[in-house]
Amino acid sequence: MPELIKGAAVIGQSGGPTAVINASLVGVVEGLRRAGAGAGDSPISRILGMRHGVSGLTAGDFHDLTDFSPSRLDRLAATPSAGLGSTRDKPDRAYCERILDACKKHDIRYYFYIGGNDSSDTCRIVNELSNESGYELRCFHVPKTVDNDLVGSDHTPGFPSAARFVAKACMADFMDNISLPGVKINVIMGRHAGFLTAASALARRGARYGGAPTGDGPQLIYVPEVAFDLDTFVQDVAEIYDRQGRCHIAVSEGIQDKDGRSIGALLIQGETDAHGNAQLSGSGALGDQLADVLKKKLTPRGGKSVRVRADTFGYVQRCFPDQSPIDLREARGAGRYAAALAASGDIDGSVAIVRTSPLGGDQPYAARFERIDLGDVAAKTRHMPPEFLQGRNDVSQMFIDYCRPLVGELPSYERL
Repeated sequence: MPELIKGAAVIGQSGGPTAVINASLVGVVEGLRRAGAGAGDSPISRILGMRHGVSGLTAGDFHDLTDFSPSRLDRLAATPSAGLGSTRDKPDRAYCERILDACKKHDIRYYFYIGGNDSSDTCRIVNELSNESGYELRCFHVPKTVDNDLVGSDHTPGFPSAARFVAKACMADFMDNISLPGVKINVIMGRHAGFLTAASALARRGARYGGAPTGDGPQLIYVPEVAFDLDTFVQDVAEIYDRQGRCHIAVSEGIQDKDGRSIGALLIQGETDAHGNAQLSGSGALGDQLADVLKKKLTPRGGKSVRVRADTFGYVQRCFPDQSPIDLREARGAGRYAAALAASGDIDGSVAIVRTSPLGGDQPYAARFERIDLGDVAAKTRHMPPEFLQGRNDVSQMFIDYCRPLVGELPSYERL
């Protein structure tokens, strides 16, 4: 085994929590322990957890994970949410200099950051600064995001579990819709990528079991990758409603018009998050506005108002305690793999999940981990490829084949 650097290891969690982000944390701890971390003669002296990400690191606020018992680690791995606490800080170069100073102060030589696009960019900048200063620091990004929008990977830890929630929630919502017919809109996370909204297609019986289309909802699925037009939307809904007397719709929070303007941002004036982005997930304005439009447009003059309802799934998608088995296994494995890379002599990188089984094939799902350069994933956004889309308001069979094995087994119900 290559010579290990003498010093401590630190792990942080960033961005929105997920159902499996703690599994990745545990995976890093386990991987470091396999390399001897915490043992009396080990160069890796301690395993520290940043409280609330880099804000805790720069403040010297740590949770010592060196001697955390295996049984507690197992329970933590199966626990949704960010156990260490997360942060929305988006460090610039000056902030990253403070991060590096904190690493030097606490003799940290192994830096692991679990998160999405911004977290990978933080790793990249800290790594560049450490190289420039001559301070040896092994920097590794462990992927996480329910949006599934990190480049270089087949999918991202956190997405399969969130997709499982979306599929089951839309399944339940559709059964409600056929019991009391009307129009139902579900607004689903996904500011720039539609993967999570697309997972609503698994609510359909045909999609779950590989059968023919059944007319199950959601009949209409709108994602950011396809330009959204309000008049066309009304027409789409009217066609389904006139034919079936009901309509079930899944809409991404990030839908945008042909000019790239966010529909949600246009409707939610004045509400922004810490980075100046329109607060899409925390507001029901998009669903309410779309519902109001449909009520006005679909109701005959002087006739009875059409029953239209909208729900915004919001944060409940991220940490619902019904994880995908594959997601739990891969999230933990990604953490272990990052630790193994650091212990083997690699100085930086991100972890990618590469699918090795064909889409729609008869053989079981399989994937492996690979190291990719930080610059290949940092601050980049992956979108749904055209082959995953079908027309202006649906997904393709290829997407169904892609997503179905990730979410785990879904319920089967009888219908009259």
